[in-house]
Amino acid sequence: MTDPVKRLTDTGVAIWLDDLNRELLAGGGLARLMRERALVGVTSNPTIFAKAVSAGDRYDDQLRDLALRGVGAEEAARVVTAHDVRWGCDVLRPAFDATDHLDGRVSIECDPRLAWDTAATIAEARELWWRVDRPNLYVKIPATEEGLPAISAALAEGISVNVTLTFSLDRYEQVIAAYLDGMDAAREAGHDLSQIASVASFFVSRVDTQVDERLDKIGTAAARSLRGRAAIANARLAYQRFERSLETPRWRALAAAGARPQRPLWASTGVKDPSYEDTRYVDELAAPNVVITMPGSTLEAVADHGRARGDAIRGSYEESQRVLDELGTVGVSYQEVVRDLEDDGVARFESSWHELLDTLGEKL
Repeated sequence: MTDPVKRLTDTGVAIWLDDLNRELLAGGGLARLMRERALVGVTSNPTIFAKAVSAGDRYDDQLRDLALRGVGAEEAARVVTAHDVRWGCDVLRPAFDATDHLDGRVSIECDPRLAWDTAATIAEARELWWRVDRPNLYVKIPATEEGLPAISAALAEGISVNVTLTFSLDRYEQVIAAYLDGMDAAREAGHDLSQIASVASFFVSRVDTQVDERLDKIGTAAARSLRGRAAIANARLAYQRFERSLETPRWRALAAAGARPQRPLWASTGVKDPSYEDTRYVDELAAPNVVITMPGSTLEAVADHGRARGDAIRGSYEESQRVLDELGTVGVSYQEVVRDLEDDGVARFESSWHELLDTLGEKL
């Protein structure tokens, strides 16, 4: 473990990888990252699987068997992704056991085409939970308006949930409420709350990409001074809301019944603008009780020259709110940005899912 990695873990950060593929699993790369990079979790999504299946020949034998059985691309996608996620869960099981079931988890995404359909998302979550059949699984459900009741319903049935595609502070508060609703229902149903887990994935770098583009079009000195500041401010204010949620009587009652907090997870931590420091979204968002998931390149950059120095969030709330207020002053609508990001996030994953289906169809 390098010094920058140790500083993160000492701060209370759980380090996850935003990648999963059969080469990483079969070649021992995932196990190595657990040993050398303190890795304790993995996230996946349709984009990651589309790239994995199209590269190399690791999937060919399984796809050949599926083709001989007459399996189509839709079912093959579920078989292939569940296979890799189950394998990843098995590799990470020691971390799951060592952290008393807090970490050591792997996430699998509900079909993004169902993001606007509550009932279908619930049915998909049940199917994925059954198909992977590992206690250290997270089923990813998007934080759309239709996804919120699906999150509560899945948790109520004992399904651990990674809430994905969260961009706005208002939506994050709704995600927290959906978590509490689900855990209340799980308690009433007699589930062991200590065995149900959740994280809320709050996307970071995409916020700067959207905001910076609008600031560049405005072009004033005041606008330019705000470049690269929105995403970190947004995430820090989300952490403030996380802290507030832990002070409520409702949460305390759930905690007394064995529930664990729904930790914030910083996603989309790879830097999109090459003029920015490549570890900034990790360094500036380290804090206790957060998960940071990173693409492999960002994880290696952090291990090599990360600059995290303990808790980088607490004490920053007034300045962070000032950044968002100044965005409105120069003419950038926060609500418009986060609404566009949610719509675009779902559309991107839908596109990747179709790409995965096309690739599987060709290989089959």
